[in-house]
Amino acid sequence: MTTMGIVGGATRGGSDPQTRGAGRWSVLMLLCFSLLLIAVDATVLHIAVPALTAALEPSSVELLWIIDTYSLVVAPLLLTFGTLGDRYGRKRLVLAGYLVFGAASAAAAFAPTPLALITARALLGVGGAMIMPATLSIIRQVFTDRRERAIALGVWSAVAAAGAAVGPLIGGLLVEHFWWGAVFLINVPILLVLLPTAVKILPESRPRISQPWDAPSALLSVLGILTLAFGLKEAGSGHPGGVVAFLCGAGLLVWFVRRQRRLPFPLLDLGLFGQRAFSVGVAAVMLTVFALVGLELMLAQYMQLVLGDSPLAAAVRMLPLMIASVAGGLAGARLLGWVGLRATMSGGLALTTLSLLPPLGWGTEPHPLVLALCFVGIGFGIQVTLLAASDTIMSSAPESRAGCAAAIEETAYELGAGLGVAVLGTVTTVVYAPSLSSVPGVSPDLMDVARQSLAAAAHAAQELGGATGTALLGAARVAFVSGLHSTIIVSVLLLSATTMAVALLIPRRLADRNDTG
Repeated sequence: MTTMGIVGGATRGGSDPQTRGAGRWSVLMLLCFSLLLIAVDATVLHIAVPALTAALEPSSVELLWIIDTYSLVVAPLLLTFGTLGDRYGRKRLVLAGYLVFGAASAAAAFAPTPLALITARALLGVGGAMIMPATLSIIRQVFTDRRERAIALGVWSAVAAAGAAVGPLIGGLLVEHFWWGAVFLINVPILLVLLPTAVKILPESRPRISQPWDAPSALLSVLGILTLAFGLKEAGSGHPGGVVAFLCGAGLLVWFVRRQRRLPFPLLDLGLFGQRAFSVGVAAVMLTVFALVGLELMLAQYMQLVLGDSPLAAAVRMLPLMIASVAGGLAGARLLGWVGLRATMSGGLALTTLSLLPPLGWGTEPHPLVLALCFVGIGFGIQVTLLAASDTIMSSAPESRAGCAAAIEETAYELGAGLGVAVLGTVTTVVYAPSLSSVPGVSPDLMDVARQSLAAAAHAAQELGGATGTALLGAARVAFVSGLHSTIIVSVLLLSATTMAVALLIPRRLADRNDTG
């Protein structure tokens, strides 16, 4: 296995001057800012969806691709760049990732068509995948003390939570005062500050043993996940080719797994999944984020297009989610020390699940206080869960495989985000379209347009105007709420199953696995 050392002869104890004293906390701050940028980008579009739809007029499938292409590209590439970082140096990869991310942000900001924006979002995913594995693997590298690492992971978790939660708020502010492209353009000046800072303070790492890198495995993972997602969306839109694409994607992923089992130096180290706690931790990350990101997108549209909030007002409604997420990330380290892994993770999952139940009784009328309380429960519960899962994953893996373990965790996070949007978005579409009955005075062609999405129905209603337009919008809102209820039910079932698995399979405490030999 590859054994990592900090350039300059650092040892496992962190003897490099850059990682002693306050230096390692400066490194943590830089990593957190990098993670914040990427986490914001994953959710910043949620509030901007209505404005973007009005400007570019994407179809329902194109809109889903615009939103989740980023996560679906990041997910498989994390494995590739995680291992490349272990083998060729994490610092180099992070710096290159900054450059790609900045260029893609500028391209996305001025994209003239849905296809151009989808392409730019894919490039953003490439840049994000180059940066993200470093956040956890370098934390493991420079924080060798278990107590300090728990604190560092708590800060990391809080920043990730803040980024994902504050994304809609930033999006709301920018869309309210500028245009939808500003949600991407804001990345550029931030990266201009991060890049020279990283050159100065980020510790380098290098492999002591060189291993081959398997390019076919990387290609199989990317093609498999993207084809699987494409099949899900096309099948949800009623296209017969969707099932074929889904099966092809599943076949490619099976091929990928079989190849990993045969290779002496696989891209994905399946041996890590032999640790039961590691496997359950990865599953908890993926399914928790699956529910969070998919529902956050639907709730953002619910607040704007059903309740009639402006982008900024909808973002403000989500502030309790952001604040509770940060609190959960910071409190999680203490909870781990008090009650252990199993109780912390299962308790966080249970709180999240219970917080999703009240919206099942809602219609098109607002419930501001209850919604705020639900956001608090969801935000706190999810971040406590993610911190406990992260500690489980990183403690289950030896340091020589920390980069791979970090990449697997980040892959689970991004795969959960991408599939959450794809699957829950498809569930909403499948329920929404047939629930929207014909409205008197609206032509069949216009009804077909309205059935594509709630945003399309709102645009059609605005064009119609008068009582007919009002009736169309009202019917579309009721149909969307039916779709929202369906996505909540799916999420509740998945989270309940995950809670039971954690309670049964995760130990109360877990010691670090150290390298031997």
